[in-house]
Amino acid sequence: MFRGYHFGSGFAALRHCVFIAPPDAPAVLYPRPNVFSPTLPTLCGPWTPCSPRSTLPVFGCGLGAVGNNAGVSKWVKLFIGLLLLPACAGACAALWRVLRASGNADRIWVAVLAGAACWVVIYLLLPKPMWVYVLGHELTHALSTWLMGGKVKKFKATGKGGHVVVTKNNFVISLAPYFCPLYAILVVLLFVAGHLIWNWRPYAVWFHLLLGSAYAFHVTLTAHILRHRQSDLTEHGCLFSAVIIFLGNLVVLLAGVPVLTTRVGVLTAFGWWLSSTGDVLRRLGGLF
Repeated sequence: MFRGYHFGSGFAALRHCVFIAPPDAPAVLYPRPNVFSPTLPTLCGPWTPCSPRSTLPVFGCGLGAVGNNAGVSKWVKLFIGLLLLPACAGACAALWRVLRASGNADRIWVAVLAGAACWVVIYLLLPKPMWVYVLGHELTHALSTWLMGGKVKKFKATGKGGHVVVTKNNFVISLAPYFCPLYAILVVLLFVAGHLIWNWRPYAVWFHLLLGSAYAFHVTLTAHILRHRQSDLTEHGCLFSAVIIFLGNLVVLLAGVPVLTTRVGVLTAFGWWLSSTGDVLRRLGGLF
């Protein structure tokens, strides 16, 4: 079974289809949005109309066992999402402690915030570079698929849209682009490599400037596409997806800020997360 992620024209929604192919049939995705190979039986999501040319059986979501399984899964994920809410509150409290402990890293924060401000001005005044965002979005789907042991069958990213067809799917692969700042990670890896080879320490201020811009790029454009209904989120349930995205971004900051400022250890930050989550649970327990 292959999973296809597709950015529709205009970026109104990140659309997907699951299509089941015979063992010897390749996964083919037509260039026209949301039209799959007529040689493949298709299981379509609610945002993706099937090709009227298809001569094989077409199964809609919610029909038969597939729909029933999806319904049970969403209820389970809804329950898990509710259980994770105290962890979200604990992560917020822990991040606040980390930021307060790292507040005296003035040289770092000034450059990072200046870079973020520069990007926000560009975001507000100039056309949005959606091709760059789509490329990073689809690359994150692909990389997370490889990390999960899957394979990428097809990849495309253009200024009008993109898609990736993979052989494995779970909520991490679906939601990774929303909490994994790929371009910020690439900036870090590039600077680390340059520092090890050419000693880029004198250029640290430019690294912090680019890092702030790259992270602001992730936040602003992710927020931009989340203004529209996304099938990645509805597939796993909106509450569960929102909790995972929110928690994932907090975990990235809990790990990244200590490494960046060196004022607090990463293990200390995560220890604060656990203790803060315990405090939230104790306060909730006191209400009953």
